[in-house]
Amino acid sequence: MSDHHHHHDGPPASGTVDWKNNGIKVIPGDQLDPNTAQTPGMNRAAAINTARAGAKKLWAGTVKIFPNAKTGAHHHGELESVIYVVSGRARMRWGENLEYVAEAGPGDFIFVPPFVPHQEINASTDEPLDCVLVRSDNENVVVNLDIEPVEKPEAVKWVDPIHRGET
Repeated sequence: MSDHHHHHDGPPASGTVDWKNNGIKVIPGDQLDPNTAQTPGMNRAAAINTARAGAKKLWAGTVKIFPNAKTGAHHHGELESVIYVVSGRARMRWGENLEYVAEAGPGDFIFVPPFVPHQEINASTDEPLDCVLVRSDNENVVVNLDIEPVEKPEAVKWVDPIHRGET
């Protein structure tokens, strides 16, 4: 017999909650927080977490992977992750030796179960990969793994339009 009794009190009594300050929050896309755990090859930015929105059970943000870039191998502990591809072409590698591969494009959802070693790759050589990321907990768990990826991460210098990458 399971002893997991989830106690639900129901909605708060009318007039007891300040919904103006404890209601819906809009986090503008240009105000995301880059101070979150990072993996080489990608830029993560937090939109929804406890600090920014009061979220207790979710983490959400954006991920940008530059053209032709790959991340290092990592996993997210017990967290489940959902990646939604906004634009670009995602190639995911996963497994003990990153031996499995699948691709996803705009409008596709990718589910990453707990503890799965994986690597995100931008399959395009000229278009950035932009994704929305949602995790099942706001613990900022990123375990960067020391396994030899099938596709090695590459250092990608960010080059703004004015400073072209002079070599």
